Amino acid sequence: MDITYRPIGHFQTPHKHIKGMPIQPTGAQGVKGTILVLPEFREGLKDIEGFSHLIVLYHLHRSRGPELTVLPFLDQTPRGVFATRSPLRPNPLGLSVMPLCAVTAEGLVLDNVDVLDGTPVIDIKPYVPDFDSWPAARAGWLEGRSGNAATHRGDERFAAREREEGSGPR
Repeated sequence: MDITYRPIGHFQTPHKHIKGMPIQPTGAQGVKGTILVLPEFREGLKDIEGFSHLIVLYHLHRSRGPELTVLPFLDQTPRGVFATRSPLRPNPLGLSVMPLCAVTAEGLVLDNVDVLDGTPVIDIKPYVPDFDSWPAARAGWLEGRSGNAATHRGDERFAAREREEGSGPR
């Protein structure tokens, strides 16, 4: 079965290179970015201004994957890719929950943006605390480590294409 998605827009962010960028939205607090929504999808933004946060799904277009075992940023033990947030996935999809700052004629202004400039956006969904927050949830091997994402920055382990091509983001 083939599955094909069409981007609905793309990110404009200050993150021009994978190396040194935040690895999660908690490490990008105060960093603004824009999703420029393609004109044919802008009608779909109707009523979105009532939500404080959005779930954004995007294509990790600079991923050099896939790899089924990876060395995650916050650990020194190789882990199964599905137990990590690594971009080296069989289907390189990213997911971030970000505060909505504004709705513009061209799209959305978001805060805490941890996404590479030019990243294609696949979908946008409202974050609903009653649906999306699970206070008793467990964090597996990330217990006691996930708080480190606020200060950890990307390194070259997932940036091979950028380093090899020397061209920066595409």
